[in-house]
Amino acid sequence: MPENEQRKPVVWLHGRVKSPPFTPGGRIEAGLLLGLLQAGEQLSMPHSRPLPTIGPRCAELRVRDAEHNWRIIYRLDDDAVIVVDVFPKKTQRVPYEIVRQCKQRLRAYDEACREGTEQ
Repeated sequence: MPENEQRKPVVWLHGRVKSPPFTPGGRIEAGLLLGLLQAGEQLSMPHSRPLPTIGPRCAELRVRDAEHNWRIIYRLDDDAVIVVDVFPKKTQRVPYEIVRQCKQRLRAYDEACREGTEQ
């Protein structure tokens, strides 16, 4: 990354990446992938998959761990990487309840940001 560029902060709306339940190796992989996003890298399969059902610029990081296949749902904004949820993936699709909660969290976050800039 060039010296004059800054890393985007990570804004955590829900979930954490810690050991346990992540193994130390899984936590390191998640941290490395988040670091790449902060540095402005565009990730694709097998590390990241778009999730347009949640919203524009939304995707999931795919972290294989000893116990689980973790998913970190995020949105790339111009000024930050927004982590919306962290969960162990057990099925092919993202569960409806997770999609619903992610949309709700992002609406609340966007509304709070708008209110903060209006004052």
